[in-house]
Amino acid sequence: MAEIVAPAKPATNGQPQPEPAPKPRRYDYDIVIIGSGPAGHRAAIQSAKLGKRVAVIEKKTLIGGVSVNTGTIPSKTLREAVLHLSGFRQRSIYGASYTVKENITMNDLLMRADHVIRHEIEINRHQLQRNGVQLFAGIATIVNEHTVHLNFVGQKGEDELTTRCIMIAVGTTVAKPPGIPIDGETIFTSDGLLKLDHLPKTLTVVGGGVIGCEYACMFATLGTRVTLVEAGERLLDFVDHEIVDALVYHMRQQRVTLRLGENVRSIEKAKTRFGAGVKTRLDSGKEIVTEMALYAIGRQGATASLGLENIGIAPDHRGRIAVNEHYQTEIPSIYAVGDVVGFPSLASTSMEQGRMAACHAFGIEHQSIPRALPLWHLRHPGDQHGGRQRRGADAGGHPLRDRQSLLQGDRARADHRRHHRHAQADLPSRESQAAGRAYHRRRRERTDSHRADGDGFWRRGRLFHQYGLQLSDAGRVLQDSGF
Repeated sequence: MAEIVAPAKPATNGQPQPEPAPKPRRYDYDIVIIGSGPAGHRAAIQSAKLGKRVAVIEKKTLIGGVSVNTGTIPSKTLREAVLHLSGFRQRSIYGASYTVKENITMNDLLMRADHVIRHEIEINRHQLQRNGVQLFAGIATIVNEHTVHLNFVGQKGEDELTTRCIMIAVGTTVAKPPGIPIDGETIFTSDGLLKLDHLPKTLTVVGGGVIGCEYACMFATLGTRVTLVEAGERLLDFVDHEIVDALVYHMRQQRVTLRLGENVRSIEKAKTRFGAGVKTRLDSGKEIVTEMALYAIGRQGATASLGLENIGIAPDHRGRIAVNEHYQTEIPSIYAVGDVVGFPSLASTSMEQGRMAACHAFGIEHQSIPRALPLWHLRHPGDQHGGRQRRGADAGGHPLRDRQSLLQGDRARADHRRHHRHAQADLPSRESQAAGRAYHRRRRERTDSHRADGDGFWRRGRLFHQYGLQLSDAGRVLQDSGF
């Protein structure tokens, strides 16, 4: 029977062998993104383009977040529907009373908004599926820096996803302070505007921010008498004052009443001559009674259900998460982008934040100038601005040139080029000079032929009488002169 010999161990020379390196942990995904709004959508597409395994968790069954379902897309669609149906752009031609449709209803506006919303949802879903992004409908809770617990929506079940990076792009929800009886009928928020059954005759808008000014202008264009209440002395303090002054001028042209520097004491339902209404009391003692009231004080981060307290991340009192220049939280493997990080809370900037965070998470160099991103506010009238404001630039020793000075500079440069071009122009040749003299000689001969025996004659293209006859008598002079 053959003897079994154990394999010889390699010689160690008495030295301890180093332990083998631990194998890298295998994650289910390279990145899990919580939220499918503009920031989460762009981050998912960027990560998928880099060849990473991506999962997107959306709390609702419809993707797109607030931007597609209740925020950016619906508001801009309503704006265009309002401008079209009201005939606002054609009133300079057909008069102030011109409208495309006489009795505009809420159904007319919502019909257009619903069509655009469905179209945008399908586009977003198709883009994610085409790039191999896994979609989950459920409520996400962060367990640790590499694990996300998922409770599925619409069915019983739960799961845990392990990931290398986590990105929070949950967006915001409407701030609903206690004491404000928001019912969605007479007192509503921007999210509940799409559920209104009719357009009000009078409206109080509480809050002079981006959302409040946007909807105040829309309703005013439709003929609603709007009263805008703002606690600050100016609207949109982060916008250049010259732009705000122009906005205020156009809002007042549309008969919007502005109550600036006024704090709201209470909002309650009341009876009016038109039926159920809203009474808004201010600290100054004023009472504003309207048919409806739009509460647009602000929004707060939708971070309540994420379980951030379990991992040591503490949002502020508005639910916003603090991040660094790379959109990393206190935990390096967890990022936060979009409206949940605060200003400027616009779709365009949120998309760029998601792209930059995804590139940084996977060590990809990227270039971006977030300070130079334009900030669009497509109310009516709309405005766009970017960079620093005038007062900030002047205080920093970098004065800005306004439009008038730029126009003056352009005119000066144009005059200089014109003078330089004329100074460098060549003198006319002898042939051209001779041709010019021959042309004027023929004109003089033609004029002299008409000065024969008549009382009138042609001079410099007009008919005059030699005794000072007026041009109104030109026909008689021609007849008397035999022309």
